[in-house]
Amino acid sequence: MSAVNDSRGTPHYFVPPPSRHPALAALGLFLVALGASQWVNEQAWGRYAVLAGLLVVFSVLFQWFGDAIRENETGQYSRRIDASFRWSMGWFIFSEVMFFAAFFAALFWTRAHAVPNLGSPDNQLLWPGFEGVWPSDKAGATGSPAGTVAPFETMGPWPIPTLNTALLLSSGLTITLAHHALLGDRRAACVRWMWLTVALGVTFLGFQGYEYLHAYRELNLKLSSGVYGSTFYMLTGFHGFHVLLGTLMLTVITGRLMKGHFSRTHHFGFEGVAWYWHFVDVVWLGLYLVVYWL
Repeated sequence: MSAVNDSRGTPHYFVPPPSRHPALAALGLFLVALGASQWVNEQAWGRYAVLAGLLVVFSVLFQWFGDAIRENETGQYSRRIDASFRWSMGWFIFSEVMFFAAFFAALFWTRAHAVPNLGSPDNQLLWPGFEGVWPSDKAGATGSPAGTVAPFETMGPWPIPTLNTALLLSSGLTITLAHHALLGDRRAACVRWMWLTVALGVTFLGFQGYEYLHAYRELNLKLSSGVYGSTFYMLTGFHGFHVLLGTLMLTVITGRLMKGHFSRTHHFGFEGVAWYWHFVDVVWLGLYLVVYWL
């Protein structure tokens, strides 16, 4: 969604026609949420609802991106639209910051207040034998004095989380190099750096999938593994979902670069995705420290 130069024929402000995309996106997200809630409660149809919802969402994104690209390339976007895109992306990233801040705050509150309070003498009648220690990795401690949560092992920082940290930090460097190449009118170099960034994102997702498989099969670490399991998967899983979306956006931008879209002076579509990717990098650094080390 890069802006174009104000010129004759470019509207002062662009008002898009009525669109089906918001309604279909809402439907897809509803199916994902409904299916996920049923899937974790062992309803077989939940996984199919999640798959259907994801297909709807990705289909809407493909069509919506295409509409925005056509509007831009046909000269519908003026500098005023470019400014509105920048404000919109800024507020979107701010909302994402608040989203992850809520999860970090929940983890902090659990570890610093809820668990110690439940382990205090005042609460022994509520849960006899409860020990206010973190992490909750075994029956008889925070996990489950009554044995309702099966024993599990916690996830350490070696080796996959550390490798993933190196991958994301490297991807932040490669996308920055791609940006500088675009500013210097070196499109071929920009495309190469962008494909490398995409490859790093895909590799991150592959490692995270392997990490989850290892946690589930060998560590017995699941969403049902007490408060540790739920916070681990919520924080890292939502971040992985953001990496997936960021990788898709990077792929779209790279394809546009190969078609000759963007210039050294007008390329906010590229910049917006770069902002988002750097945000994903920063959030991971916080997760790496808080979830895997502390």
